[in-house]
Amino acid sequence: MPDQPLTLNSLPLFPLGTVLFPGGELPLRVFEVRYLDLIDKCHRADAPFGVVNLQQGNEVQVAGAPHEQLDAIGTLAHITTLERPQAGLFIVQCKGSQRFRIERQERLKHGLWVADVTLLPDDSAVPIPDDLKHTAEALRKVRTSLRERGAISADSGTDGPGTYQDCGWVANRWCELLPLKNELKQRLMALDNPLLRLELVADILTRTGM
Repeated sequence: MPDQPLTLNSLPLFPLGTVLFPGGELPLRVFEVRYLDLIDKCHRADAPFGVVNLQQGNEVQVAGAPHEQLDAIGTLAHITTLERPQAGLFIVQCKGSQRFRIERQERLKHGLWVADVTLLPDDSAVPIPDDLKHTAEALRKVRTSLRERGAISADSGTDGPGTYQDCGWVANRWCELLPLKNELKQRLMALDNPLLRLELVADILTRTGM
């Protein structure tokens, strides 16, 4: 009998105007009460929260603004570092892990979203075919250059053994670097086929002359 998908109930959500990819890094500057409490509780419990892209609405609550509309697929975020430079402010670094699909969502009275979610399978390990290896080599050069300039940290994205041979990892890192609209990033992140995701990224690189 096949394994049943793992579900999480009442996962706290952090809607943002960005798309978090598995393995990606997310810096946050947190000052709203609803999210200070979320981050503090998740940090103390060593528990993840969900990052979802905003289809509509503002990252910061504004009186009279329409409620946020959230994309149905998001990514779990795990807190890696947390600093408290002053009262009412957290400087947080997070890392994306597993994708999830929202089954039911609820906006609580103080504005925090929670959801019952189903975790989606991790990308299968798919070797990069010969006709797409140029995308991996170009990515390696770009990330090396960014590190030398201090634009990304030395361990950003965990360039471990085999990462530049994996379709999903290479596609995800390109999606983070390319100036794509969030709608397109969301569609790419939601794809279950990592080879197809990399093929689409390669098409974008070709069209943009990169």
